[in-house]
Amino acid sequence: MARYIMLINSEHCMDCKACVVACQQRNGVPYGFHRNWVHETKSQASACGFKFQPGACMHCEDPSCVAACPTGATWKARDGVVHIDRSRCIGCGSCIEACPYHARFRHPLTGTADKCDYCMGSTPGETPACVAVCPMHCRTFGDLDDPSSAVAKIAATHKLVHIVPKGSGARPTLAYLETTTPASLPAASTVSHPVEAIRPFSKVVTWVGGAVLAALAGTFVRQLVKPSEREDEEIAAQAKKTEAASARQEEDKA
Repeated sequence: MARYIMLINSEHCMDCKACVVACQQRNGVPYGFHRNWVHETKSQASACGFKFQPGACMHCEDPSCVAACPTGATWKARDGVVHIDRSRCIGCGSCIEACPYHARFRHPLTGTADKCDYCMGSTPGETPACVAVCPMHCRTFGDLDDPSSAVAKIAATHKLVHIVPKGSGARPTLAYLETTTPASLPAASTVSHPVEAIRPFSKVVTWVGGAVLAALAGTFVRQLVKPSEREDEEIAAQAKKTEAASARQEEDKA
């Protein structure tokens, strides 16, 4: 089984934003939103006075977004990629608030959560857009368990640095080579929704909804097979009227 990760050499980033634009184009990300980013910080050690930190969803080992989702719409695959099943997402925003990296947003058209999935939702099997277009080759993506992959070779010869926001307990798989700037992020967001209460409630709603649909289906079938009691009464009354009319005609003939 593959184990996909992304490695980033932030020292090579020149903040061209090609990775951000390419991601938006390939994945249909609306203007004003983004799945990845480049953080900028002042640095006297840099010739330009700034250092840059490209980033995206960290595809954590134990994602807080998965734990926060009450419907199971957010899930982590065996290959390490964290996905969103939009058919199950109710747009509650719990996963957005639970992510300590602020890597998620609510899509303004669908109302569902959105984030980086290594372009597997748009172009499965292809190199992620951000990796393909980077002119400085800052980003490397691949199967860490494949010794012949570029990711595995780089990981074997470099120190990997993980960014863990304060108080989050996150275990990110996306890593930086040797160093990165900034070295940390703000304190983790907290989930304001009573998620654990929502989870069983959502199951109850599902069962009730199923029962209602079954009842409606039964009523529809009954109507096809047998008319309603009111229709039965109307048919019986009409039959009596017909019989009475026939009897009067017989009497008149007599």
